Amino acid sequence: MMDHGGNIHAASRKTGIAEKRILDFSASINPLGMPEAARLAMTRQISLLGHYPEPFAEGLSDQLGRMLGLSSHSIICGNGSTELIYLIPRVLKPKQVLITAPTFSEYEKACRVSSVARVIHYELDKNNNFDIDTDDFIAHMKGLSGSTSPNARQNGKLAFLCNPNNPTGRIVRQDAVLRIAKAAKKLKCHLVVDEAFIDFCPGESVAPEVAGNPYLMVLRSLTKFYALAGLRLGYGIFPQAVVDRFREQKEPWTVNRLATAAGSASIQDRAYQKRTLKILHEEKLFMAEEFTKQGIRYLPTSANYYLMQIKNAQRVISVLREKGILVRDCSNFSGLDKTYIRVAVRSRRENSRLIREVARLCRG
Repeated sequence: MMDHGGNIHAASRKTGIAEKRILDFSASINPLGMPEAARLAMTRQISLLGHYPEPFAEGLSDQLGRMLGLSSHSIICGNGSTELIYLIPRVLKPKQVLITAPTFSEYEKACRVSSVARVIHYELDKNNNFDIDTDDFIAHMKGLSGSTSPNARQNGKLAFLCNPNNPTGRIVRQDAVLRIAKAAKKLKCHLVVDEAFIDFCPGESVAPEVAGNPYLMVLRSLTKFYALAGLRLGYGIFPQAVVDRFREQKEPWTVNRLATAAGSASIQDRAYQKRTLKILHEEKLFMAEEFTKQGIRYLPTSANYYLMQIKNAQRVISVLREKGILVRDCSNFSGLDKTYIRVAVRSRRENSRLIREVARLCRG
């Protein structure tokens, strides 16, 4: 059973509302839709769909390498960054894994599939906005058991850090992440920094630091910021010490021609990037102000979604669904309960309707 947002297909079957009429706040996707450049790039590829794509999306990896100032060999593209999340424990075979709570559930699922002996949760404090305490996180990494052999193949420790965190939207600033990465190197603990939403926070990525740290890995997504969720496209940046092992164990042809064409065009579209950041900034301010006016409790965010806490959240979720409005029920996140909802930031008209409906249900 899938516990994520964005399942408009199931919602349509259950409510009888056509998919195109469903207003989806449950998946945090750019409300602008995909860049027009991506649409055109995919159109040009249609006549070539009778041919296989590149086995490992080498052309896109080269382009990403130039953009990031990194060796393209260190970049591995995937069918969404989720493919790489599952690849990491399969390759590294850690004995213990540290995961924050709440956070993206696929980290733990990937570890369970790979039969990781023990997953340790670092519980985030709701009274501190679910923020990560850098020193405390490092202390938890120190508590992991595993080989401290300088040979990376024998290492048994792994930690996941989602930044900005999903579903809280809270960010660990770049200098603090680098402190954690430095500690991970000293502790010989592999650290995965999942930057799926980092494009909404320019200047906070630690991707360029991978080249100098054999224990740091960074995951990025092209589906959220560029609204390419249906294509599934992401990539990882891996240190030279382990990248060949990942390449050896990754399946070929998981990234299709349409995805690579759309991704290549999207990352070059500077006008789209600027417009996105401008509109998201405006809409986040609007939503925060309206939440405050309506007495709706929410968490300040660095991403394109808000985590809200509402006493009658389950009723709100149910009534909204019957109206064709989907929000993310966060009760299945470790560390959260049935009072939490996550909503995406969409257009002004859509955001206004959501807030109006939620406010009415909270009063009712």
